[in-house]
Amino acid sequence: MAHKKSGGSAKNGRDSQSKRLGVKRYDGELVLPGTIIVRQRGTRIHPGANVGMGRDFTIFATVPGKVKFQPFRKGGQKKVSILAADG
Repeated sequence: MAHKKSGGSAKNGRDSQSKRLGVKRYDGELVLPGTIIVRQRGTRIHPGANVGMGRDFTIFATVPGKVKFQPFRKGGQKKVSILAADG
């Protein structure tokens, strides 16, 4: 026979780590090749000129220059491009 009452079990008390998604470099900022511009799940923001997209939909710069966000298609979609730096 037990002499101590058993402790209750918790069904909550868990959470996943944050993934740090979002825009990392904003419109007008200067970037170098390889700089991450947006971390996202799916193509919430579409790639434009002078940017690449990784397997996890991360958008990054491929040339040095200035970040430019623009409207894209209907429905409020956006695309991000790099205006290449002269020189």
